[in-house]
Amino acid sequence: MPEAELKVTLISYTKDPEQTVCAAIRQCYSNKGGTELKEKTKEEVVKRLIKQIISSGHTSTIEHANFTFAVEGVSRALTHQLVRHRIASFSQQSQRYVEEKGELDYIIPPKIRKDKKALEKYEADIKKAHDDYKALVEQGIDKEDARYLLPNAAETKIVITMNARSLLNFFEKRLCTRAQWEIRRMANKMLDEVKPVAPTIFKYAGPTCETEKICWEGDLNCGKWEIIEGAELRSKT
Repeated sequence: MPEAELKVTLISYTKDPEQTVCAAIRQCYSNKGGTELKEKTKEEVVKRLIKQIISSGHTSTIEHANFTFAVEGVSRALTHQLVRHRIASFSQQSQRYVEEKGELDYIIPPKIRKDKKALEKYEADIKKAHDDYKALVEQGIDKEDARYLLPNAAETKIVITMNARSLLNFFEKRLCTRAQWEIRRMANKMLDEVKPVAPTIFKYAGPTCETEKICWEGDLNCGKWEIIEGAELRSKT
């Protein structure tokens, strides 16, 4: 059975995302229309205003920029975590309608891959689960019921749309070393995709130890905050 490969592609985004955001910012303080404001905003003004609103925390205006990603080669364990991010749209490959015939693609956690005995057991159990799934389907059991046997490791594909504000929140939570390795790896690839098209907005993306020099994890912190100049450790309570 093959191990799935992570792929993240930015397939669509708001045209001129930072100009659009800047027009929204300026609209709050201008009697001119958004179209005129967007056309007449200089690049240096765009950068200054975006920096200003992000540093002040008044970030509702960056919600006007949207980004859509096509993601492949992730586990269903990852997508269970992903949908906890509320302000987003998700369209995921359905196990009710897409039959897992042939070989099952799956994800292997790094610690299991490094342990020979653990890896052998892991792959054997996945193969058994998939064989049992196929046997049920062949017996006439509906795919939507047989899929209950399939593991969290099973590869899935998903299309994700988030606005810039939600993405910054996502990156804050999922680029933190406290996030699980797989979703952190995906978040890094998503950030690599959006930085070239909205560099000013996503200049401020990352965990709070990097962006605000504050760690909120209390006793669960990873220790990274200690090596960042000026960083503080604050209690979660």
